[in-house]
Amino acid sequence: MSRSKKQLDAVKNSSGFIAALDQSGGSTPRALMLYGIDENQYSSEQEMFEKVHEMRTRIMTNPHFTSEGIMAAILFEDTMDRTVLGKPTTRYLWEDKGIVPILKVDKGLAEVNSDVQVMNPMPNLEVLLDKAIDNGVFGTKMRSVIKASNQKGIDSVVAQQFEIGARILDKGLVPIIEPEVDIHCPDKKAAEDTLRKLLLAHLDLLPEGQRVIFKLTLPETANFYRPCIEHPSILKVVALSGGYSREEANRRLGENTGMRASFSRALTEGLNVDQSDAEFSHMIRRSIDSIVTASRI
Repeated sequence: MSRSKKQLDAVKNSSGFIAALDQSGGSTPRALMLYGIDENQYSSEQEMFEKVHEMRTRIMTNPHFTSEGIMAAILFEDTMDRTVLGKPTTRYLWEDKGIVPILKVDKGLAEVNSDVQVMNPMPNLEVLLDKAIDNGVFGTKMRSVIKASNQKGIDSVVAQQFEIGARILDKGLVPIIEPEVDIHCPDKKAAEDTLRKLLLAHLDLLPEGQRVIFKLTLPETANFYRPCIEHPSILKVVALSGGYSREEANRRLGENTGMRASFSRALTEGLNVDQSDAEFSHMIRRSIDSIVTASRI
């Protein structure tokens, strides 16, 4: 069986969650600060990325970070380019842990327009996708943000996500389509109503046999995205924590049967650079166990 088929089966059959370890240049300083490393502890972008890779390595090499609870890990390009215990990160995850590697491919967000932020242009996307394939990556992830219930804006977000998603599918990779609804959106439920209609309409247009993953904000209505989960063009629907605490994110996730987690801050909450190995291991085990429990409802 080919590696890609084994990875597809691993994602399809897993009841675990996706670990989002893909903070990029803009979000890395805050991730490090929450981990106990402030900006005066590094003097360049290179040092910053070295610090965050040390944090991610500590997470990935922890004995509780296994395929039993974690189906996949989303990586930033810089992380893909580095090594873990002497192996390329993607190979370490798949060969040593059985965890499927996924690559963040977007280049950040454009300015707000029509109450949304679409993705910045990706002029070198084809080169990056070829590089991902060479590194044994299974799929990709790209994020847009919806800040209010604006039909025009939401339509532009979904159209862009599926347009780029089609290019990713053509490369044989599985795209994670992530049109995040800001948890502070004043009319969040209305925005979700519009988003779901557009997502289902675009799913219906996918060629037979092509499947994507959705990464969506935990909805205001329980089981709201069930029609997406049941659609034949969907491989998985996963939830982002979106700024909710781990406790609140897990509570909301538990209300949505069949929706799995893809948490970042909620995964690393409580981890600190100064913790002993035993303290760190205890905290990450508690975190993973709680997310796995919520994901398996």
